[in-house]
Amino acid sequence: MTDQIAANKRRSSALAAAFAAVAAAVVLGLNAALGGGGAGAVVALAAVAALAAGCWWKSGAVALAMSHARPADPVVHARLHNLVEGLCMAAGLPKPGVYVVEDEALNAFAVGRNPRHAAVAVTTGLLDTLSRVELEGVVAHELSHVKSHEIVVSTLAVTMVGMAALLAEWGLRFLWWGGPTHRHDRRARGGPGPAAAVAVVGAGFLAVAPVAAKLMQLVVSRRREALADVTGVSLTRYPPGLIAALEKLRDGRTVVHSGSTATAHLWIESPVARQPSEGRLAWLGRMFDTHPPLDERISALREL
Repeated sequence: MTDQIAANKRRSSALAAAFAAVAAAVVLGLNAALGGGGAGAVVALAAVAALAAGCWWKSGAVALAMSHARPADPVVHARLHNLVEGLCMAAGLPKPGVYVVEDEALNAFAVGRNPRHAAVAVTTGLLDTLSRVELEGVVAHELSHVKSHEIVVSTLAVTMVGMAALLAEWGLRFLWWGGPTHRHDRRARGGPGPAAAVAVVGAGFLAVAPVAAKLMQLVVSRRREALADVTGVSLTRYPPGLIAALEKLRDGRTVVHSGSTATAHLWIESPVARQPSEGRLAWLGRMFDTHPPLDERISALREL
């Protein structure tokens, strides 16, 4: 676990640095296309620094808001609070924020920038369907993400992937509808000039940025769920509880109305459509699938 925590801290630092570098390249390219000069470059880099800081501090709140999660009432959801408190004592963790998502789907996720600033959210469908030992297995799974600091990497990916896509879309729209080098200016100078070349290169970079961001997200999260299953049952010491919960997820509905490809990697099972019967965009969900099949995860737990 110590090695895993250290590795996840390195990955989160590398992810933040990579995002800052990509965002800086994007805004500097746009600044060159705009002809902003040195002053514009300084302003652009300051904006990138502020954006990176905001992603770091507010990524958890953004992910919760995107998922329509609300604080779980201590009275109405006393069973959930009790399970979280008990498992946190066993894991040596501070109690995270406890949230619920109003949805009939069976799903749950954890977010945060560190264990002291973490949150666990479950759907109301999960609360209504699972028994106590099954719910305990799911909560332990999510707390294992918190304990291993995996939530830092996965939560940063939400805001950074989203911001990368937003910057790319804005840049492409700007370059498509016209930058500072207009047609009459180019004719007056006798050619497109270096700014146009920079704009073309920038447009190409911006066009592939969303795809690169999605691939980064896929690499970050593909194998983490299976590992969290194993470390989660080490907290409960009762593999059948999580096995039964995963079987209900497999046989039930896990697609959450507020789920998106930007947050899919956070959940215990993909919250977006992956089968044609689940929605028209199932092909997109399969393309950016972030979870191993539930049958594989169940088989691995049965071997413990």
